Amino acid sequence: MKARATIHKDFTIARIDDRLYSAFIEHMGRAIYTGIYEPDHPTANAQGFREDVLDLVRALDIPAIRYPGGNFVSAYNWEDGIGPRDQRPVRLDLAWRSRETNQVGINEFAGWAKDAGIEMMLAVNLGTRSIEDARNFVEYCNYPRGTYWSDLRRQHGVEDPYDVQMWCLGNEMDGPWQIGHKEAKEYGRLADETSKAVKAFGRGIETVVCGSSNDRMATYPEWERQVLDECYENVDYISLHKYFGNTSHNTLNYFAKIDETGRYIQAIGGVIDFIKAKKRAKNDVHICFDEWNVWYHNREQDTRNWREWDWPEAPELLEEDYNLEDALLVGGLLNEFIRRSDRVKIACIAQLVNVIAPIRAEKGGKAWATSIYHPYQFASLYGRGTALDVAVDGPRYNAQVAHDVSYLDIAAVHAADGRSLAIFAINRSPDEAMELDLALNGFRDARLIDHQVLGGEGIGAREANTSADPFRITPRKGDRLSVDDGTLRAELPPLSYHLIRIAVQ
Repeated sequence: MKARATIHKDFTIARIDDRLYSAFIEHMGRAIYTGIYEPDHPTANAQGFREDVLDLVRALDIPAIRYPGGNFVSAYNWEDGIGPRDQRPVRLDLAWRSRETNQVGINEFAGWAKDAGIEMMLAVNLGTRSIEDARNFVEYCNYPRGTYWSDLRRQHGVEDPYDVQMWCLGNEMDGPWQIGHKEAKEYGRLADETSKAVKAFGRGIETVVCGSSNDRMATYPEWERQVLDECYENVDYISLHKYFGNTSHNTLNYFAKIDETGRYIQAIGGVIDFIKAKKRAKNDVHICFDEWNVWYHNREQDTRNWREWDWPEAPELLEEDYNLEDALLVGGLLNEFIRRSDRVKIACIAQLVNVIAPIRAEKGGKAWATSIYHPYQFASLYGRGTALDVAVDGPRYNAQVAHDVSYLDIAAVHAADGRSLAIFAINRSPDEAMELDLALNGFRDARLIDHQVLGGEGIGAREANTSADPFRITPRKGDRLSVDDGTLRAELPPLSYHLIRIAVQ
């Protein structure tokens, strides 16, 4: 099959916020304990964190990380995780029916995040707790000295404040499964008042109000309308969540869910515009897609397990073995966020280690990158700058979740220094190669810097990286691409992801 596309230097979408490539980690399963933190591991540093995992995390260049939840946060007392470790209480986590030792709390996690070079994005409990508890948490983290909570932090060995600028106002409060679930108007009022209290600590603080847990909720998108009607002028972002799976084993329908996600973003963008117009507001609210990933391989079994097991400590939960098909889906979602970067300013892959994650780590053993690690890494490293509109003319198909879907999934980013162009291209076809002609208009002296390929010949759609074979799906150098006289010509094998970097003037 053949496809043509055009990129023009001046046809821009938006300046991409670096936080589009953020992550999420929750006190859930083995994400924290034996994931990032394992004091007895051979690679553990003096703080008990695994250096082998840290190396993989650092290589992703993650801008920000959302913590400590997730469903976990809606019954969490942040004070349980501060002070001497031998005096911290062990609690039963109602969200995942497990035992929380609180050996990692805000100070330990902040140290890990600093070591990894990641900014924190903290969530407050608005399920079972109050504005006062949120206020105290912010004071503990952000105020320098001379007050009860700031001086308590200093007593705990942290002299300088963390100056956390991003605060999530609860988690999935529209969900009946959420501890402390609230109705939209009720939650909107609470979020409004909490946001005002949080922002009273200084300029620059941004808050994220809970949107729909997914676009299948019966309350979507009315939830967003009612919540924003209560708090629009005092918040900065509204969160969206969505998880993906291919339980029907229909590859093309699976990939069409990327287009479905675009409609989700577009719909909430319309709600935002409506409320802004209704209120005659001057501020803009953007989208924080702070939970997204593939989750379906073990979902039914995991759900059965956590509802039945007897409060284990750091149990194996949601430990997905991601295949090539999943990697292409993740690459396509990142492309969609780039294409919607005028609306989506922050996005967090959920989660980072072990739990539906790009990184896996055995207890006492090795750590490795799953298949989805690679498109995430490429986007994070090279998808920063200005998103460009890409006009595509090529074959299309209809699927159950979306019609008129392009076999070519493509996004382009002009680097901030103006000297390079990154193109992320996917051939969604399970069985046909694609001949691509891509015109590079408005750029001078275009020449190829690098071409990396994931998938293609010799790799089945449902093959995965495992502990025994951690490099089964890994990028390789591409050899079927040329750039000549302002045109890129390439052959994209079936089911393949491509990072193409071009030097331009």
